[in-house]
Amino acid sequence: MKNLPTDLLRTFVTINQLGGFTQAGELLGRSQPAISLQVKRLEEQLNVRLFNRAHGLQLTEEGQLLMSYAQKMLDLNDAVVSRLDSPKVIGTVRLGIPNDFEVSFLATTLGRFAQAYPDVTLDVSSDISVNLLHDYRKGEYDLVMAMEESHQQQGQLSDFILEPLVWVRSNNLVLNADAPLPLILYPKGCLYRQSMIRALTDANISWRIIYSSYSLLGIQAAIKAGLGISALAKSTVPDGLEASMEYNGCPSLGSVSVGFCYNGAELSPAGRMLLDYLKTGLNRL
Repeated sequence: MKNLPTDLLRTFVTINQLGGFTQAGELLGRSQPAISLQVKRLEEQLNVRLFNRAHGLQLTEEGQLLMSYAQKMLDLNDAVVSRLDSPKVIGTVRLGIPNDFEVSFLATTLGRFAQAYPDVTLDVSSDISVNLLHDYRKGEYDLVMAMEESHQQQGQLSDFILEPLVWVRSNNLVLNADAPLPLILYPKGCLYRQSMIRALTDANISWRIIYSSYSLLGIQAAIKAGLGISALAKSTVPDGLEASMEYNGCPSLGSVSVGFCYNGAELSPAGRMLLDYLKTGLNRL
């Protein structure tokens, strides 16, 4: 029985995530030729081609199959190493996270962290970003994941990525061309709300607020019911809803910065470990 080296699998997954051999090499600390050699070794071991290099490094059918297993194998490897090789970490970390990232992060990144560090207590709250950052400055959180406008000159967030915003609606949504566009929004202060209203106003498209709620489930339920249209970060759109950069004359919403607010000098060992997990999870979006 063949054994697949985890270093080759990590290289394979990283190339797919970052979209290139050079980018993967920079992250993994290896040269581009070394990365190419690792892919060749993995392909020879499995006797398949993993990338279609003629089409921008698209995964082949065999590559897609391996990818579905490789990430799970690496997650299990990392969890075991964290439990056995890392110093014992204990304590409580107060984390704030945006409403719509709560579900995906709780199910994946935070779940893996909890398995790797069972003695760390996570005190997690979700809210819109403006409230999270306000409460962080009041000392109510150790670490906050939040969003802010991507064009800010001096933002508050570190280690951020740019995340496109998309219009989100149900496939049963029927719009009246003569009526204002019905919007489903988080309350005032929400970055999505600001981006939608600004884009529609600049495009001279009339709109009205038909539903507003702090609840992620409430927002999703209203969209699924076909009450109106909303906007979300692309990676947070749940299954069953339709999303696109532009829709029915609605202009592009651009992107937002998604990152972290923290004081590195004050983070506990548990907080630093959690931050590393969150950074990794964010870069996988």
